[in-house]
Amino acid sequence: MRYVFGEFTLCPSRRILLASGREVALIPRYFDLLLLLIRKRDQAIARRKILDTVWQDVVVSDGALSQAVRTLRRALGDDPRAPRFIRTVSRHGYQFVFPDVNEVDDATPLPAEESGGGGARIGEIDDIETSFERLVSDAPEEIRRAAAETLHRLGTVDALRLLAPGPTHAVARAMLRDARWDTPGAGPVPVFGQPDALRTLLELFRLRLRRVLRVAGNRYVAAIAGAMVAGAVAGFLGGLALYFGPGSNATAVVVALLPLVGLLIGGAGAAGVAGGLCCAEVLIRSRRGFALVLFGAAGGGAVGVVAHAIGRLVLQGVFGQDLSPFAGGLEGLVLGGATALGYALATPRAEGGMATPHGAARLFAAIAAGTSCAVAAALLTWSGSYLGAMSLDVLSHSFPGSQVGLEPLSRLLGEARPGNVTKIAIGAWEGLMFAAGTVLGLTHRPK
Repeated sequence: MRYVFGEFTLCPSRRILLASGREVALIPRYFDLLLLLIRKRDQAIARRKILDTVWQDVVVSDGALSQAVRTLRRALGDDPRAPRFIRTVSRHGYQFVFPDVNEVDDATPLPAEESGGGGARIGEIDDIETSFERLVSDAPEEIRRAAAETLHRLGTVDALRLLAPGPTHAVARAMLRDARWDTPGAGPVPVFGQPDALRTLLELFRLRLRRVLRVAGNRYVAAIAGAMVAGAVAGFLGGLALYFGPGSNATAVVVALLPLVGLLIGGAGAAGVAGGLCCAEVLIRSRRGFALVLFGAAGGGAVGVVAHAIGRLVLQGVFGQDLSPFAGGLEGLVLGGATALGYALATPRAEGGMATPHGAARLFAAIAAGTSCAVAAALLTWSGSYLGAMSLDVLSHSFPGSQVGLEPLSRLLGEARPGNVTKIAIGAWEGLMFAAGTVLGLTHRPK
């Protein structure tokens, strides 16, 4: 079925909105929003329900929904003060209120096919000079963003010609750059090679950070929690293997304490890697995959450097032990980049944003990130690096009576003492659990 209301025709099968026979451009999510409102026009739909339906695969701030409604009203020529189509339900959501909506068989010809598409343009559109004056003014951000969208509809190239070096150039270009994602048919807005490129980038990041910082913060905490749970599980299973392994002298204390060690290591690692992933998804939209790998590697490397420095200070300063072979910045950088690579490949998004796959897709993203990190961890241990378990094994030989030596595990794997097979297997297991836990937490949709 298609829906006819007033001079408009909404055709779900062809995903087009016609006004008096002429197509009205809408980006896909805004089309989905209009379709949802019309299909459930007998009820007021809560904002959370709309976000979970229209933006189910990505996390956005409430401002994204407000922006979408403003764009739909502009496309329909609707006035929010006296709504003809979309009514705002205070403290709840929105409702489609046009009383005469006809459902028509989709097999009938579209109005454009009958009239030749000669309808008039719907909605009030300012001229380009007026819109540009609003863009570079000190008006509230909402007004300047609406002006940026109008400029895109009138012609991105013409709008960019009006930009001249000056105190408002960076802010205006950043607003145009950000608004292009929500305006159908908008052209590219280059930043590099333009005047005030660095300031423009800073303004662009500021715009995006302010809108989604709360949501990104929730994802960051969830990612750390996921890695901590995964580390605790890995530590518990490792403790069981040490306790029941051939020739073990470990006591039940190992089974109780190793999950705590895994929890701390997982949380510390995710604090850097998940921080990088969240920053990449919030700040970068046009090169999301590359940004994820870059920021994830940087976050992991930073945590590795800090953790190595703290560990070295404690062990060398207090116990007189050498920490030089233990994991540091290089290992953190590689593992963070590998986690980000798997996550990016499993959640491709041309328009950028914070992905939230559901069900099997979410599990696939966790497995993809875990597999990528497991391969990287295996290569690191094979080349001589020491990760969590192998670092404990080194320490165990420095402290008499230690119960965390890996000999029982190596015997289970067919080696008399920890060799390449043991190192690679344990390293891969640690990488798999860390990355999978981090991504499962990261993709949890905040409520």
